[in-house]
Amino acid sequence: MKNRTRSEQLATEKSQQQRSPMMIANNINHILVHGAQISYSKLRRAGGHSARIFYFAEIGVYLEVSLSSGSGITRDARERLSEIHQEALNTLMVANRLENQRAPKKS
Repeated sequence: MKNRTRSEQLATEKSQQQRSPMMIANNINHILVHGAQISYSKLRRAGGHSARIFYFAEIGVYLEVSLSSGSGITRDARERLSEIHQEALNTLMVANRLENQRAPKKS
């Protein structure tokens, strides 16, 4: 019998473990929702229009991924992503309106 290092043993054990499909789906839902929440908080703190558009686009990507069929995304996650997207859109529009009001008018 060959002597193996602890890291080799751990790698073998990890590869032999079976993951539940439910756990994988929950991980995907968690990643999508929390990723969108992080992008939304960055959007609120963004200082310029380009940065706000970038973070809004990121949220749109999370929402788009959640709409793919057969991906294991739950209805709750889709609804939450839709809410985050709507809040981000409102925040983006308000910030743009305020930015346009502060900008000096060109003659």
